[in-house]
Order: sequence, then C-alpha cells, then structure tokens
Amino acid sequence: MRRKILPYLWPYRYPFLFALAQVFLMSGCELLKPWPLKIVIDSVLGDSPSPWNLHELFSKQALLVAACAGLIVIYLVLGGITLLNNYTTIKIGQRMVNDLRRDLYSHLQRLSLAFHSRRQVGDLMYRVTADTYAIQSLTMNGVFPIATALALLIGMFAVMLKIDWQLTVLALSVCPVLFLSISLLSKRISLAATVARQQESEVYSVVQRGMSAMRIIQAFTKEEEEHRKFMAASNQSLDASLRLYTLQTFYSGIINVVMALGTAFVVWVGAQHVLSGSLTVGEIVIFTAYLASLYAPINTISQTWGLIQGAKVGVQRVFEILDVERDLAEGNLVFPASGARGDVWWENVSFQYVPDQPVLKNVSLHVPAGRKVAIVGPTGVGKSTLLSLLPRFYDPLEGRVTLDGTDIRDFQLKSLRTQIAMVLQPPLVFPITVRENIAYGRPEATLEEVVEAAKLARIHDSIARLPQGYDTLVGEQGATLSEGERQRITIARAILRDAPVLILDEPTSSVDAETEALIMEGLNRLTANRTTFIIAHRLSTVRNADLIIVLRSGEIVEQGTFEELVHGNGPFALLYRSQFSLEE
Repeated sequence: MRRKILPYLWPYRYPFLFALAQVFLMSGCELLKPWPLKIVIDSVLGDSPSPWNLHELFSKQALLVAACAGLIVIYLVLGGITLLNNYTTIKIGQRMVNDLRRDLYSHLQRLSLAFHSRRQVGDLMYRVTADTYAIQSLTMNGVFPIATALALLIGMFAVMLKIDWQLTVLALSVCPVLFLSISLLSKRISLAATVARQQESEVYSVVQRGMSAMRIIQAFTKEEEEHRKFMAASNQSLDASLRLYTLQTFYSGIINVVMALGTAFVVWVGAQHVLSGSLTVGEIVIFTAYLASLYAPINTISQTWGLIQGAKVGVQRVFEILDVERDLAEGNLVFPASGARGDVWWENVSFQYVPDQPVLKNVSLHVPAGRKVAIVGPTGVGKSTLLSLLPRFYDPLEGRVTLDGTDIRDFQLKSLRTQIAMVLQPPLVFPITVRENIAYGRPEATLEEVVEAAKLARIHDSIARLPQGYDTLVGEQGATLSEGERQRITIARAILRDAPVLILDEPTSSVDAETEALIMEGLNRLTANRTTFIIAHRLSTVRNADLIIVLRSGEIVEQGTFEELVHGNGPFALLYRSQFSLEE
C-alpha cells in the first residue's frame, strides 16, 4: 500500500515537509501552554522561584501581566500555525485525490468492454467519486494527526519525566492496554468498513440503473417496485454503516475509560506527592495539564488508527481497479497520415463472452478496400460481435483480424480507432449542444462541415427548427429529441469523422420508411470509396451492398450479392420472404 501511495505524495513532497515543520511548531506551542499558569500559581500567588529567575527582574504584578500576555501570544501563534497547517494538508490531500481520480478514470476508459460488461456502473462510480477520497484520509488525516501526536508525546514525556518520573511511568502504564485494544478492534473495524463501502456502492448502482431506465420504469408502472429495491439497498447500507459506527464508538469508549482510569491514578498519587512536599501545587497543575495533553495525543493515535483502517479499505478498492491489467495490449504501429486503405480480413476467428459458449466459430471473411458489406441474420448470432473485433472492443479468442494486411493488435489503439467511424446501437447523444454532438469525433470541424454532415444524414431541417439551432443543448440521454433524430445525429457524427472504414449497426432502425430512403441516399454518397459494414434487420437497407454475409449460430452460412441470395433457396431468401410477407 505504501509503495502505491508514495507516487501520489511525491509531487507534493516540499509542501508535505513544510506541513511537518508546522507540526513541530504546533507541538512546541502545546508544550508551552501550561507554563504561564505555573508562573502565576507558584511565583505570583506563591513564593516559589520562577523559570529563568524572572521574579528577580519583575514585580509580581509585572510577572502576572507577562504570564497572561505570554499565554495570549502562545494561543495566537498556535492558532495561526494550526490554520496554516490545515490549509496546507487539505490542499495536498485534495490534489492527491484529484490525481488518483485522474488515473482511475483514465484507466477505466482504457479497459475493454469485456471488463465493463462484468462490473456494475454504480460501483465504479462510487470508486471514482467516493473511494478516491480515502487517500486523503489515509495520508493527510492519518499521517499528520499521528505525527503531531508523536511529537507532543515525546516532548511531554521528556518534561513530565523531569518533573516526576514516578508519575510519568504511572501515566504511561495505560499505553499497553490502549494498544492492545487497538490491535483487537482494528481488524473488525476494517472488515465493517469494507462491507459498508460495498453496500453504499450498491446504492449507487441501484440509483444509476433506475435513473437510466426511467422511461421504461414509468411506462410499465414499476415505480413502487424500483422504490422497494432502492430502500432495500439503502437499508442494507444503513445497517452496515451503523455496525461500523457502533464499532468505532465502542472503540472510542474503551479508549476513554482506560484514559480516565489512568488520570484518576495519576491525580491520586500526585496529590500524595504534593502533601508530602515533593511537588508544588504549580507543578502538579502543569503535570495534570500535561497528563490531559498526554492522553489527548494517545487518544488521537488510537482514533486515527481506526480512521486509517476504514480509509485503507477505500484506497484498496481504488487500487483493485488500477491493478487490473489491460486485456487489450497496446501495439506500436501507427497508420500513415493518409489513413488506411480499408482491406479487412477475419482469419479463422473464434470468440466467446462466457467459457464454453462460443459466439463466433472459426469465421473467415475477406473484404477488399472500398467494398460495402452487409451482415444479416437473426438476433444473437454474432453480427455486432464480429464487427466489434475490428476496432478492438474485444480481441478474438482464436485467429486474428487484419487491416491492410497487418494484425490490428500491432497498431496503437488510438491510431486504429481513428480509422473507423461507427454508428452503434442504441443511438447515444450527450447532454451538450447539437453541434458538439455531431463534432464529437472531430471537435475541430467547422460549422460548415457539421452542417454538411447533418444534411447528408437528413437531420439538418430538424436541427434548424430547434430554438438555438446547432447551439441547442440536448437533454440527458437525448430526452429532448426523438429516437429517429438521435439516430440521425449519430449518423452525422460518423459522416463527419470521415474515416476510411465505416461500421453501421442498424443505421435506420428507428426511422420511418420515408426517412430511411433519404438517409440511405446520403449514406450511399458517404460510403463511396470506403470500406463499409452494415448490420441490418431491415433487408431493404442491404439491397445495394456489394456482398451480403448471412450469419447463423456464429458461423457464415451464406454469402453473395442481393440478387444472388434473394433468388436462391438459402437462409437469406427465407428471411427476406418472411420479412416481406410481414411488411405486406
């Protein structure tokens, strides 16, 4: 854990050392706090000599004023240093949190879809937004309180030992009991903290799923059921949190009882020493003040240790994700500035999401550059999976995919994916302006280029009718747009990308027949001289394809042109006739 955290602390090592210096100054002020009171009791109210023989230089009245002024100065200096230390440590901690979030989010962006398909979105959100704060608790809220407490402990121990070594030994006799309590309860607190964070991340998951599916929930009147699911998760989180807080409170109570017993013994023995004349009243006052201050850092160490156990769980959850190896190894090659030609091969490719449940079985397919290929077949036969291998959303279990004769695993992911424009399902738009949505893949594109892409996608007229045209903000998940408008915006986005390879996954599934005809007209212009792959359930959209591939059970069972397949007696002809009769 230390090895993983230190790289996040190293950039702020100088502010960290500055904060440590402040800790020692604060400890010095804490050590000085009881001394003005001793001077008042022993040298002003009594006749004992004052430190540094000040009673010989000043009258009792002047000594009283000096002691009071010294007390004010000590508290002012201590307050100022404390404020500065709080600001310094909070700033370091927040920057470390920000750096850890940066690395975690960046790492999540680069993990494959296979990883994300296995994880709950809400849990990952909780790790990014909440668990990352644990590094601040573990370092700034853990290291500095303990460092302050240790500095105080050492200083007070030295002073108290000089005043009365017997009382000092008695005061410290409670330490073994305290540390035994720490060792016995810290593991239980750590386990309780783990469960509490897991349950809270489950609440995030339930909320995320509910918010993203609100239309379906309301359409099927499932509000009460979803509310019950939320309350069940929330109650489990509450129970886990209460168990954690109960343990921490019990832990704190034990510490306080042990320290109270220690204080009672020291006061009783100290009073005996005063009665016997071995200690003055001022010295016992200082000793008692130091005793409270002595137990305070011990209490701080014990309480902070409990906090560290909970924070350690959060940091471990973050590094659990950061330790996940990228299952898509980065290649070294890049495409030339002119881009790829677009010659694609699937060579004996097999793939499965779940062991022993193959989705693709030994598929081989060659698509020369510039060809338009349609992939058809029933739902779940591997159409989208086959094309997902091309931009390396996944890697094949067996075989390889090549682009322009080179295994795509040899290319840098960014270089590879810039060669491919995609229209995926479901159509996704972001809560930004229409222009920014279309230019998502080419943010440097001019307004004229965005408009031209929108015209090709047959969405320009709809955009022009919006309140601010291309500068209109789109609602969350495109709620202010129709399904067909969202789909055409994603098509315009792919058009503007202007990549040599184009993947269209059901590009006209959410539009009517008239709009489909207009879109296909624009797409025919777009796909000229580009290698294009179209996944379609509407077989009318594949009529102009150079090659049609029919998939069934993860295998290519038929291929040919539209005319060749529709006049045969194979699966495509049967599928076409059944769809045509349904449309009739």
